[in-house]
Amino acid sequence: MIEGVFTLHRGTGPLLVSFPHVGTLIPADQQPRYSERALQVEDTDWFLDRLYAFAADLGASLIVPRHSRYLVDLNRPSDNRPMYAGQNNTELCPTRHFTGEPLYREGQAPDEAEIRRRVALYWQPYHDALREELARLHAVHGHAVLFDSHSIKSELPWLFEGTLPHLNLGTVDGTSCAPALRDALAAVLAAHPAYSHVVDGRFKGGHITREYGRPQQGIHAVQLEMCWRAYMDETPPYRWHDARAAEVTPLLRRLVQAMLEWRP
Repeated sequence: MIEGVFTLHRGTGPLLVSFPHVGTLIPADQQPRYSERALQVEDTDWFLDRLYAFAADLGASLIVPRHSRYLVDLNRPSDNRPMYAGQNNTELCPTRHFTGEPLYREGQAPDEAEIRRRVALYWQPYHDALREELARLHAVHGHAVLFDSHSIKSELPWLFEGTLPHLNLGTVDGTSCAPALRDALAAVLAAHPAYSHVVDGRFKGGHITREYGRPQQGIHAVQLEMCWRAYMDETPPYRWHDARAAEVTPLLRRLVQAMLEWRP
C-alpha cells in the first residue's frame, strides 16, 4: 500500500462515515496526462470531511482518501460496470468531467494495465480498510452502519435533468439497509423543510452502498448526495460558505446521531 492513501479514525460507535470523493491529489507522474482544467479537480466532493468533522466527536469512525476521483473512483466497481444503466456515467478511471468534456490530453487516457495498477495501489487499500472497519464495528456492536457521504453541483445536464434536491438519500431502493433505518433518516430530512430532499431518486447509492449494504448480515449502508449549494459556493473557486455550512450542520448532526443511536 502507498503511504497515505487514506486516513482512518476508529470511533467507538457502530457508524463508519466514508468520503470516497474528497481527495484532491493527482500524483506528479500522472499529471502530464491530464488537461489543465482537469488538474483543478472540479468534480471533488469539496470540504465534506470538514463539514462532518463533528462526527468523530460523536463516536463515529471516519475514512478519508487523499487522491482524486480523477485518478480512480473509489465508488465504482473494480470491473467498471456502469452504476446507472441508461444514464451517462463516469468510469472507474473517469475520462470525462461531469459536464462531459475530456479529462485527458489526446491519447493519454489510461490503458487497462494502468487502470489495474491504480486499482491495486489506491482502490483496493481503501476497500480493504472499509471491509475491516465494518467487521470490527459489527464484532463490537452486533451491527454496523456505513454512511457514504457525497456532494455535487446542483445542476449538471450531462448527468441528470433539472436541479437536484438539496439532500438525496440513497438506499438502493430500500435494499441496502433495514426499512426502519431508512424511515428514521427520511424522517430527519422531512423535519427540516428548509432543505428539499428525496429518497432513492436519481442517486440511489453507488458501488460502496451496494457492495457493503447487507442488512440480513447486520451491515446497513446508506448514501447521501448533498448539493453544494447547501454549504458552499457552486462556482469557481468553490469556496466554503460559513453561514450556509452553519445552517445545515444541525441537520447533518441529527442524521449522524440517528445512525449512531439506531439499533436493529
